[in-house]
Parts: sequence; C-alpha cells; structure tokens
Amino acid sequence: MAGRADANRRRIMDVALAELLRDADASMDQIARAAGVVRRTVYGHFPSRDALIGALVDDAADTVAAAQARAFEAAADPAEALARSMLAVWEIADGYRLLVSMAQRSVTVEGILRRLEPVRLECAAMLRRGLEEGVFTSPLPAEALAYVREQLLFGLMQAVNDGVLAPEEAGRSAAVTALTAAGVPAREAARLVADIRD
Repeated sequence: MAGRADANRRRIMDVALAELLRDADASMDQIARAAGVVRRTVYGHFPSRDALIGALVDDAADTVAAAQARAFEAAADPAEALARSMLAVWEIADGYRLLVSMAQRSVTVEGILRRLEPVRLECAAMLRRGLEEGVFTSPLPAEALAYVREQLLFGLMQAVNDGVLAPEEAGRSAAVTALTAAGVPAREAARLVADIRD
C-alpha cells in the first residue's frame, strides 16, 4: 500500500510541476484534475498549495545535490569539477526557474537556502581544496565562494525569466562566471567549459 501511495505522491508532484510551470496560478483543483485524481487525494499528500510547492523545492534540491555529486565524482581537478557541476546544476535549475520564483513567495528565500545547505557545503569543500591547491585564487574564503556560486545561479535564473539572457547560453555563462569568480582567468575558463561541452 505504501508503494502505491508513494507512486501517487510522485505522480502528483510531477504533474504539479508541469502545471505550475505552465500556469503559475494553477490551483490544487487544476492539479488534481491534471493528475487524474480527486482533490482529496492531493490534499492527503499536501495539506496546502504552499506545502506542495515546498515539496517540489525539496525535490529540486535533492536533484541538484545528486547532479553536483556526480559532477564532482567525474573530475579530480577542482576547476573541472566546478565547471561540470555548474553545467549539470544549470540543466536542473533551468527546469525549475519559474518554480523558484513562485517558491520565493511561499517557501521564502531562507527556506530555499536551508534546503540547499548540503549542496553549498559540498561545494565549499571542493572550492577549499581548489584554493589550497592553487587552482583557484580568491580573496573570499571557500564558504563565501559557495554562496557566490549559489547566488549566481539564482541571478541567472531570474535573468532568463526576465528575458535578458537566452536559456541556451545560461549554462555556459554560469560555468564560466563561477570559474572566473574563483580566480580562473576568463580565457582559460571559457576554454575549459567549451572542452567539457564538446
């Protein structure tokens, strides 16, 4: 029985994400209809619309953490790890751009940052190693650089939402900018990102 409940919850979340990205004001009724369940089923899993959005943000944070971990495992060099993680994380962040804007109204920015704390701490450890090895040079400590990286992603998500940056350019821009913020020369950063993307 738990397996069926979990499958229902997952389906509701998947449908809710699609509906909310299509219509930011989608109601719980609309989401229930789109998911092919009664309204009571949706409320059985999520007591409110804010709770549903919070669960979607949790899911996004878990997906980002997994993508970052895979990127870090794929590269021993800190610069390559940072570039790979930015490219991988952007692929996920791009799909959640509008959700993050909505979540800032209901979950709060503090709630989003709290959910991303494990991602930030893992990134700070990688940045610290890069600083210690001389791959990165920054007046900022690793922990602060991890916040810069996080805010860079949020800023680019908003830039794409506002139409000032093309979505297809944002991932590359995020990776190059994160590398240059960590002290990698711009030309070298651009070359590294291009090599990874190729």
